[in-house]
This record gives sequence, C-alpha cells and structure tokens, in this order.
Amino acid sequence: MTEVFHRGKPGARLPCAGDYPVPVTAIQEWRGQRLGLPRDGAGSVAGFGRRIAAIFVDWVPCAVLAQLLTENPEWSAMVFFALLTVSSVTLFGRSPGHAAVGIRVAMLDGSLPPFRAVVVRTVLICLAIPPVVYNADGRGLHDRAAGTVVLRTR
Repeated sequence: MTEVFHRGKPGARLPCAGDYPVPVTAIQEWRGQRLGLPRDGAGSVAGFGRRIAAIFVDWVPCAVLAQLLTENPEWSAMVFFALLTVSSVTLFGRSPGHAAVGIRVAMLDGSLPPFRAVVVRTVLICLAIPPVVYNADGRGLHDRAAGTVVLRTR
C-alpha cells in the first residue's frame, strides 16, 4: 500500500471537519474504510445515487403540498422538506425517502443523531452545495459539519 503522510510525518494525525482525528497511514480502498465501516452491504456508506433518490422521494410530496396549499410554493416546499427531514431523522434516523431507498443517518458511533446535528445537517442540505461536495469517505460537507454519516440498511 502507498503511504500517505500529513506534512511529511509518518503516522501524523489529520483532523477533518466533523471527524475524529484519525491516523493517516494509507490510502483507503473503499468509502468509509477509515471510519471502520464495511465495504458494501448493510452498514456501509451510502452512495451518491441513493442519496439523490432519497431527496427526490422526500422533495416531490413537499413540492406538491406547497403548490396546493401555499401562495409561495418555492419557499414553502423547502420549509416542508426541512420539517419532514428534521422530524423524521430525529425520531427514526431516516426520512421516508431514506427508508424507500434503504439508507439511514447515524452519528459516527452508529447512534441516532441528536436534534442539533439533524438541524445543522438539514439547513446545510437546503443550501444545496454541501451535499454535492464530499470527501473520500462519501460524506458531504453537511454530514461532516453535523458529525454524521449516511449508511446503507440493506
């Protein structure tokens, strides 16, 4: 394996936003390897396609509801989406869209994310850029800021 050093020091710790500092000793072979997650199957890091599908599944009913019930459907859809996401992820660790595509949100230790982490994550998702900027572990800026990871459930 190729050795990767931070500032030329073998075994140096590289702190990442939202991560615990981990030793940088080699290039990881799959997303989530340095987090101790499996390569594939349940418990592995969810791919970008599943995440986009989950957002779509959650967004469509919110957009339809906003169109039918409000005078400002663009902002209302985002508010409905945020409310749906915060409430369901806080209570169940997943939104209806996450459940439909087989993923869940968890803290790095595998526990359910607390309310504060879910709010931070959701606000950043609503800004749209953080979810599409992700690291080698497959975690977007929103996940790193909240200390969460999106895992496959099947």
